[in-house]
Amino acid sequence: MKFSLDLPRETLSIPVIRRVLGDTLSGLGVSEACIADILVAISEACTNVVQHADSTSRYEVTVGIDGGHCVLKVVDRGKGFEDQSEKSVQADSESGRGIKIMKALVDDVSFDSRPESGTVVYLQKRLSWREEPPIRLRQPELLKTAG
Repeated sequence: MKFSLDLPRETLSIPVIRRVLGDTLSGLGVSEACIADILVAISEACTNVVQHADSTSRYEVTVGIDGGHCVLKVVDRGKGFEDQSEKSVQADSESGRGIKIMKALVDDVSFDSRPESGTVVYLQKRLSWREEPPIRLRQPELLKTAG
């Protein structure tokens, strides 16, 4: 399954992606703890766009669910950023904490940022399932035909 949302670079867009993604994962039977981790991570990535991608008015979130993994991509066309090591983030600093949070909650986080071209944030997490997923076990053919 794959879907993409083109969103305005506004704070109100973050609850929209959380709702759409959360409802999708819940409908597929993903465990509540796994959903919570993914939603916090995507919120951090989207918040970074809203706060820092000044030269763009929109951004895109793409979600792919395949083979027991959720792969998320957040793309903006902002100014990009220079690679900053986590080591330079002060414990009491607000800046940079979102990256640490994302890395703590998902299995893989990577960035492709180019000055004046924008930034792509990639997040990946292995999914854990509820005992009786409503779609995954009862209707596996729905996942194949949903796209």
